Formats: sequence, C-alpha cells, structure tokens
Amino acid sequence: MRRGARLLLAWVLVTASGCGLSSGSPMADDVAPGSVGRGEPLKGAHLTVTSKADTESLVLGAMMGIAFQAAGADVLDRTGIQGSIGAREAVRGGDAAAMYEYTGTAWITYQGNSTPISDPLAQWRAVRDADVRNGVTWLAPSRLNNTYALAMNRAGFAEHGTRTLSQVAALSRSDPDAVTLCVEGEFAGRVDGLRGMERAYGMSLPAGNVTQMDTGIIYTQVSDGSCAYGEVFTTDGRIRSMDLVVMADDRKFFPNYNAAPVVNSATLKRWPEIAGVLGPVTAKLDNTVARTLNAKVDVDGADPHQVALDWMRTQGFVK
Repeated sequence: MRRGARLLLAWVLVTASGCGLSSGSPMADDVAPGSVGRGEPLKGAHLTVTSKADTESLVLGAMMGIAFQAAGADVLDRTGIQGSIGAREAVRGGDAAAMYEYTGTAWITYQGNSTPISDPLAQWRAVRDADVRNGVTWLAPSRLNNTYALAMNRAGFAEHGTRTLSQVAALSRSDPDAVTLCVEGEFAGRVDGLRGMERAYGMSLPAGNVTQMDTGIIYTQVSDGSCAYGEVFTTDGRIRSMDLVVMADDRKFFPNYNAAPVVNSATLKRWPEIAGVLGPVTAKLDNTVARTLNAKVDVDGADPHQVALDWMRTQGFVK
C-alpha cells in the first residue's frame, strides 16, 4: 500500500474526509526509559503517531509511539491509515506528529521524480531538502531498505545458482525457458519496475514468461516452484519463512526505500528532543530486523504492537 496507483484512491478518501485520522486511542504501554527516553525529555508533550496499514508500517509506528511514551509523552495511536497519502497528509498538516516513511516513496510518489538516486544517503538528503517547504522534517534514515527484488526458492537456486540480477539476465539469454516471473500488475507496468529492470539489465522476456498476480500469491508460487522468480519486497517476513533466495540488484536499478522518521516541522520545533529519542531506534533498524519482526506478524500471527514492544524491551530501549 505504499506505491503506485493505489495512492489515487487514498487521495480521494483523504480529500473527502480531511486528514483521514477519524479515530485513535491512547497508547498505554507500561514502559519506562531504558537507553531511550532518559530524563523524560518529552514530558508534557501530547503526540499523535500515525502510519500506513501494512505490517511493517504498523510495527514501526508502534516503536515510535513506545519510544515517545518512555520519554514521557502522552501518545495517541492513529496508526494503520489505508494508503500512503492519508498518513503523509496528517503529518504534513499537523494532525499527527510523526510517522516512519520511505525515501523512495517520497521521492517518486510525493515529489514527482522519475529517476531514483542510487546512493541511499544522497537519496535521503534530496528528499529531506525537497520536503522542507512542505512543513515536514526527515530525521536520520535507517539501513532498512524495503525495495523491490526478485527471489527464487532453494531448489531453483541449487539448479541455476543465480545470485544477482545480472546473472538472471544472462540466464534469460542462454536459457529463456528457465526465467519465468510472477509479478504484480503494477510492477509489470512501472518504469521503476519490470520494464525498467529489463532495460537496465538487458533482458527481453517473452510475454508468456511473465504472470501477473496478487502479492501474497507470488510468494507461494515462487516457494513451490510454479514461477522461477518472483517480485518481492526485501523486508517481507515471508522471504525468511519460505527460505527464498533474494537476487542482488548489482546495478542498483531499483529505488532506495529506506525507512526514516518524518516529523511535522512545527512539532519538531516545539519538541526538538524527538530527534534524540528516535535516533537510536532508527539506527538499529535494518533488513534482517525487519524481516524477523514482519514474520512474527505475517507468519506467526502475532500482534504488530506487541511485536514492537517486545523488540524495544529486548534491545534495552525501554523497560
């Protein structure tokens, strides 16, 4: 729910109903400062946390709210907004204090660019600088990069041994029947999706080798070998649970989607301590952490908020 055509529907819903934050409940976790929140620098603050509705966003939103509570703030939980624009507009307009957002989403979807910046830090800086005029401030990014990738199952990997997209492209030329793809319809038509990937890597896959389907089905089809390769998101917990092998984007074609806190600028001016509270949490986030936590929700059926709380305690961020 963080890319592409779905955003148009989200925008219609947002414009019809204000910021889209029509409900929420106070966060009431029994937490005290650990390595985060010492001295309760946010005591007296009333902060609303928001997020999109996908698993990863829910977990990240919960982490943010828990960190704010440990730092002394009263927190209103308005995570789980459908689509990207609803949550984004809530932060921009001041109806929410902060959320975790992805650099690639901002650069391409919100800021209207078509060419990604290959260096992750340069991409973040460009997004940060462009968003100053929009009343939102990007804090330091994480190493968590939830971008597109192709993956295959272990049997396919044992047979073909591909580790990079360049090797997949070479295989598609030497043995075209070996490279069949399962992809979302959106990915199939995007310039930063299949069409662009083929151009960047010198692939020319026959139409019959590409099957379009819903995201969840892709993982099962790749797992059982119905498709040799499938479009995945790099932090999805099903990659680990299904033991899929992710192909490295060795030409760095796909945009960087690094997660970073985005804070309403006026709120940050009132409570500059927010940056220090979130910094250690963000610094700990990477793809391994995300896959592990996402799997607890998507595979094991755990509650996203509880998953976030357990992780925050395990890391010593809160007590």
